[in-house]
Amino acid sequence: MNIIKNVHILEKKIKELKKKKKVIGLVPTMGNLHHGHIKLISSAKKYVDIVIVSIFINPMQFNNLLDLKKYPKTFEQDCCILRKEKIEILFYPDIHEMYPIGLKNHTYIDVPKLSKIIEGKARPGHFVGVTTIVCKLFNLVQPNFSFFGEKDYQQLLIVKKLVKELNYPIKIISVPTIRLKNGLAFSSRNKNLSISEQKKAPFLYKTIKKTCNIIRQKKGKNIHKTIQESREYLRKKGFYIDIFNAYDPKTLDSICKPSKSIIVLASVWLGKTRLIDNKKITLKN
Repeated sequence: MNIIKNVHILEKKIKELKKKKKVIGLVPTMGNLHHGHIKLISSAKKYVDIVIVSIFINPMQFNNLLDLKKYPKTFEQDCCILRKEKIEILFYPDIHEMYPIGLKNHTYIDVPKLSKIIEGKARPGHFVGVTTIVCKLFNLVQPNFSFFGEKDYQQLLIVKKLVKELNYPIKIISVPTIRLKNGLAFSSRNKNLSISEQKKAPFLYKTIKKTCNIIRQKKGKNIHKTIQESREYLRKKGFYIDIFNAYDPKTLDSICKPSKSIIVLASVWLGKTRLIDNKKITLKN
């Protein structure tokens, strides 16, 4: 595996691949790889000639310095996983390589509306950091395809919007969430859960599923009441709720009355660990 840390070396390698007319896929990550990332990689292999994985813990998308400092760093373990997956190129820059003049005066990319609501409202500046680094990676790697998990649903919509509106010739492929047997979505943050919290964490997705089933049974009626009951249930289980609501899957506008398509988005705290998840449903007439 070729580990590239320098932007100019990466640019040279991309030119070589383009000359050979290779179809390139990008899987952007912040490391601490798990089964969800492996699924992204295996999905990418179906579309492209060469998969490039990036590992960069992007400080611009953290609005909490403590959260940034405690983010798991498992580079050697990640390399073992990538070698096993037969990844040819790993882009692994440091902060000075990606932000040579620092963060404060760096140009940034902002996607209006979608970046300011729901998770964006709870974490100011988070999505500006995401979209800025994604655009930098797109400019450097020039992929034909890029792959994102559906667990970060709002992020997925934002990336699709910026690709369309900034005219990137890139196809965004969404990959379904990978879960443990108990339903908990794989996440780099799961390692921060205590033993007792690990037992509680699966209740998040179980509650989301139950909420969706009730909404489906009631054909979208009394959504507000259903959501409130689910919120109260999670609180009793020990979750602190930032976000738990029903939205339009295309616009992320809140839904208060019956709608054909609905997504329940959740962002909660369990102890000091933030967990996000979602489930989308289609109501029959």
